[in-house]
Amino acid sequence: MNDELTWVIQAQQGNDEAFTKLVEEHQTHVYNLCYRMLGEPEAAEDAAQEAFLRAYQNLHRYDQSRPFPTWLLSIAAHYCIDRLRRRKLSVFSLDDENDEGGTFEVADPASPDPEAESVKREERDRLHTLLKDLDETDRAAIIMRYWYDYSEVEIAESLRLTVSAVKSRLHRSRRALAGMWQEQTPRTRAERRPHESPAF
Repeated sequence: MNDELTWVIQAQQGNDEAFTKLVEEHQTHVYNLCYRMLGEPEAAEDAAQEAFLRAYQNLHRYDQSRPFPTWLLSIAAHYCIDRLRRRKLSVFSLDDENDEGGTFEVADPASPDPEAESVKREERDRLHTLLKDLDETDRAAIIMRYWYDYSEVEIAESLRLTVSAVKSRLHRSRRALAGMWQEQTPRTRAERRPHESPAF
């Protein structure tokens, strides 16, 4: 039995310290999923906290035959989908100016090639912005597939869809994103191809 399953069992028995370990283990992944879904850091923090609260309240329903991270991220994804549908939040763009007129930048200090990393970052940010035009469920499916490497079966389980529905949503979303990407790309496709997102 691995540590994670041990913590889950202990948490199901009322051990709060064990649940804290689960939070520490998965908080970054949950926050990142929420951020990619909602697009705003504060909204993502709130959503991540709510996801963990709901997981805590529903631990007795967790099926130990299913990977715990999949179950946890599905809770976060559903909460974000509901929140997007309810409030129609606008997606935060990393290219937007802040109150002081500066722009938000996400740097990778470990990058050996600043220029290449800058291109990758720019394209990640563009893709993030394009995600706002997708249906909430399509957005969740794309994020789970291409950021978290979930299989189509795992996505289907997480979003309560059939596998064929997941395949259809992924195919449709990839085509939509590729079309939007091409519309916003002034340079030739040949120049962009080496850095394109794997979602295409």
